[in-house]
Amino acid sequence: MSAIKHVALRGSAYPDVDVASASNKVQVCITHISFRLSVSFDSKRVIGSAVYSLVACQDATEVIFDSHEIAVEAVTDAATGDPIPHQVKFFAKFGSALHIARPFVKGENAKIEIRFRSGGGPACTWLDPQQTAMKEKPYLFTQGQACLNRSLFPCQDTPSVKQTYDATVTVPRGFTALMSALRSGQECPEDADEWTYRFEMKQRISSYLVALAVGDFVSADIGPRSKVWCERCIVERAKAEFDGVVEEYIRVGEKLYGKYRWGQYDLLIMPPSFPFGGMENPLLTFVTPTLLVGDRSLADVIIHEISHSWFGNTVTNKNWSEFWLNEGFTMYAQRRITTELFGAAFTALECSTGRSILLDDIAEFGEDSPLTQLRVPISDGVDPEDTYCEVPYEKGFACVSYLREVVGSDEAFDSFLAEYVDHFFEQSIQAEDFFDFFFAKFPQHEHIRERPDGHSLHDWLYTRGMPPWLPDLSAAKELTDPADELAVTFASDGSSVAEGVVASWGCQQLCYLLNLLVDAGLDEPQIKCVDEKCNFSSTLNPEVRLRWSQLTIKAKYDRDLPNVRKFLCEQGKQKYTVPLYRALMRGSDAAKGLAAEVFAETRDGLHPNVRGYVEKILSPDE
Repeated sequence: MSAIKHVALRGSAYPDVDVASASNKVQVCITHISFRLSVSFDSKRVIGSAVYSLVACQDATEVIFDSHEIAVEAVTDAATGDPIPHQVKFFAKFGSALHIARPFVKGENAKIEIRFRSGGGPACTWLDPQQTAMKEKPYLFTQGQACLNRSLFPCQDTPSVKQTYDATVTVPRGFTALMSALRSGQECPEDADEWTYRFEMKQRISSYLVALAVGDFVSADIGPRSKVWCERCIVERAKAEFDGVVEEYIRVGEKLYGKYRWGQYDLLIMPPSFPFGGMENPLLTFVTPTLLVGDRSLADVIIHEISHSWFGNTVTNKNWSEFWLNEGFTMYAQRRITTELFGAAFTALECSTGRSILLDDIAEFGEDSPLTQLRVPISDGVDPEDTYCEVPYEKGFACVSYLREVVGSDEAFDSFLAEYVDHFFEQSIQAEDFFDFFFAKFPQHEHIRERPDGHSLHDWLYTRGMPPWLPDLSAAKELTDPADELAVTFASDGSSVAEGVVASWGCQQLCYLLNLLVDAGLDEPQIKCVDEKCNFSSTLNPEVRLRWSQLTIKAKYDRDLPNVRKFLCEQGKQKYTVPLYRALMRGSDAAKGLAAEVFAETRDGLHPNVRGYVEKILSPDE
């Protein structure tokens, strides 16, 4: 396959615009990156070089990369070693434009090398030993989504550009390096000061999916194509939590959407400061340690990250206004898999929980906020990270579910989605690309494109607030009816409720009950009664802990604040941390004081994204 044809696979009939990237990707495009990196914990820097394989799609006078807080030491022609003039110009608060004055002729292939130092920007999180599980050695992990990897290496930091990569990573002796790629070799002599690891990513991926972690890792097999990596002190817990279940999840995904194309699927259990439930880095999903509950009650969270292997990593949103193409489709696939595994009631109840979170976000932003659009408008200079919320997930899921309703059966729509993944394999697209493909497969439904009842595709993309249509969740009634009855009892007089009444309930059912109690606005005696009967204050399940904390904070039940403090200090997951700080700042004076106090203690251990969100919550006018 020629280079021009290779790049043309990105080709959409619609303009390739990404206001969050300074790159001139339409003119000159990266097709491969070859890294040589050295990690220094002493200086907290990543030092190295990258050779970029480029193809010119148009005539151009230069190539422009995204860069942020990177020291570019040299730019040279990779074939001759000749220096190439370059300069860094301001682009936005979240990045600069690296202009490299090398002319291109349409169809030309070229290689340039950039030597650089990075590590001080938001892509890298450096942890001191005391911030790790073992508390013995430091730890580095990177996070690329949405536009952070431009602070790890110069790149065309837009999801519309996909490239392969290989890497050689040198680390201090006694450390292991892992990347979102196949492990292709290592050199770890005991008498050497440094150890070297090699990696290869053979599939074309967007820059945000390049990931690196360096720490004192060990691994355990959890399936025929899966390992779990983590610090030694938690490896047995991690193996017990995930052994066998990952392969089961992958096989159901393959049954629905076609072959898992990535080969290996490993998990890396992250340190407590990791901000997400999971990050779908190819071949190596980063997951929060809060999943290690001991009863596998949260193992199904991995299904979402596995689903990204088809939706997001293989077929990708072209820009961050189209984030729903990653997350809405992944939510749909996740819930199809859970329906196959756990039944319709489980999935419907989980959907209702997601809908509650969507309602909370819409209430937070306002029903007329552009952030509640499915296609969120991102203007010049706006960091896509600042638009993050539940809308692309849950409103996106509703849109995909609506199209399934139009098609008429799970089987027909699953088959269509498998064809969609094949058709757009390794491409980045926008909504119109998907809709055009949908109507090419289902021309009999062309009328819904412009239907006048508020369900047109334009309405789906641009209507603010709640979705125009919502899927039926009545299958959840067998789980919600008992919770509804119990919530009514607790809101009146719960003294007659038997202790341990919820002992056999699953996580989703418990969360549903707690959401009802939060909305009911219980007083202090009622909350004390709930805890006596349900023992929520001693749970280890973080989903339950979050909702119990929200309930107690709202009721100004300050005797539970030590539990809130403990929860915030034990983990830094965005899903838990941000809502808890919001709740604290709406709570009692003691709650507000606790928020400031805990943030001062934990600030340096939080991921930069989460730290920024909390700072805005604590000081909204700054």
